[in-house]
Amino acid sequence: MNISEYCLDMATRAKTASLQMPGVSGAQKNAWLERTAQLIEEKKDYLLFENQKDIAAAPDFGLTPAETDRLLLNPKRLDEIVTALREIAMFPDPVGSIIESTIRPNGIEVQKVRVPLGVVFFIYESRPNVTTDAAAICIKSGNTVILRGGKEAVNSNKALADMLSHAAEETGLPKNAVQLVQSTDRNAVGEFLRMPDKITVTIPRGGESLIRRVTAEAMMPVIKHFAGNCHVYIDQFADPDIAEKVLINSKCQRMGVCNAAESLVIHQAVADSLLPRLTNSLLQQNIELRGCPKTCSLIPEAVPATDIDFKTEFHGPVISVKIVESLREAIDHINCYSDGHTEAIITKDVNSAREFTSRIDSSAVMVNTSTRFNDGGQFGLGAEIGISTDKFHARGPCGIKELTTYKYVVYGNGQIRE
Repeated sequence: MNISEYCLDMATRAKTASLQMPGVSGAQKNAWLERTAQLIEEKKDYLLFENQKDIAAAPDFGLTPAETDRLLLNPKRLDEIVTALREIAMFPDPVGSIIESTIRPNGIEVQKVRVPLGVVFFIYESRPNVTTDAAAICIKSGNTVILRGGKEAVNSNKALADMLSHAAEETGLPKNAVQLVQSTDRNAVGEFLRMPDKITVTIPRGGESLIRRVTAEAMMPVIKHFAGNCHVYIDQFADPDIAEKVLINSKCQRMGVCNAAESLVIHQAVADSLLPRLTNSLLQQNIELRGCPKTCSLIPEAVPATDIDFKTEFHGPVISVKIVESLREAIDHINCYSDGHTEAIITKDVNSAREFTSRIDSSAVMVNTSTRFNDGGQFGLGAEIGISTDKFHARGPCGIKELTTYKYVVYGNGQIRE
């Protein structure tokens, strides 16, 4: 079977399974989630063994330390996968819920009912925990999913997908509700992207080049964000202790993820007193500063920033720094260079916070807290399949409800239209 036939066969099976999913009860979905969690707990050693194969091969793929960290599974991360599965099981089944209902003057009842999207084609790189997160969210929301992980995580993804499939068979989910693309042929992605009659939506999660390719080639809707150039703005009314704590967490807790801060913006009224303190903390974490001329005159360790630096998602130990004269200049700077992902303001002033949150054009705006909280689990969604910076259908972390749409169901008693 060539790659075109392989992909068409898989997509056809996913479509068939998607038509069976509305008949799957919430209890069945939850049983599948629980059984998957149990299998992961029972087979931790096996999963860690398979993951180590991928870690050992990481240098061959040219992965950076941050990218290798995203690939790593350890006991703590496996526990987090299990916890996420069980949290998703606790959420109400969205399928069939009535969003709103009205009774018209002629007596007909018009209901707006939540329904699955259909078939999700999910493309992702590195992080093997995303395999279970994506599958769990898709199935819980009544969809089927085709998973296409990166070749750098092939062993980890296959081991997890086998457990997902085994649990599905045990709990009576439609066959092929969850499928992993086994081929590493790059042409497979293009084949799936040309199947709008089989695949409802594509969700890419990975590097910007991958997402731009998918967006350019896909013949169906795409839920995505291109990059995560996230900012922390320290206002003139900031609490210095909160500013330091939030900045370091936003930048340094995990540098290779999309909600890590890549740019520091600080009001000139506090730059003289606070920026040296922040710089010292950043340097202790081996962070390189690339700053505007005012920053470089104040901080000897900073190197001059280019316009590209202010646009860049570094995914590593570099941060751009901009000193501004006003809150409005900070907002204009952020809106100019941001990717619309996550921005934070540190301030004790309510009016500053209100202006920042109303004028910043990003999917999530944080006040006195870390950019790292822009995450489905942290927002109470259970888990996420990705973060969208688009403004149609879904924006921000995409959880269970974001993978549904609605249809109108109308009940009458013989009414006809005059």
